[in-house]
Amino acid sequence: MTGKEIAERAKEQLSQLTGYEAGTVSGLSKDKEGWHVSVDVIELRRVPDTTDVLAVYEALLDEEGNLLSYKRTKRYMRDQVTEGE
Repeated sequence: MTGKEIAERAKEQLSQLTGYEAGTVSGLSKDKEGWHVSVDVIELRRVPDTTDVLAVYEALLDEEGNLLSYKRTKRYMRDQVTEGE
């Protein structure tokens, strides 16, 4: 599978498991363990949308695009900016 296909599979599977809307893929890498994918997820929509609650989920997928593990690594509001991002 290509990196693009892996990214799409990660988004689909995370959405199904968490029930949240997967947004963008913010990271993708491959090593001996498999594909590591960082996905930004919208956990809570608010008005105005700058106050939406988002999270970053780190997923590990195998060569066929099957989800092996995932965890939430960060939670933040959309308008929150931190140094280095």
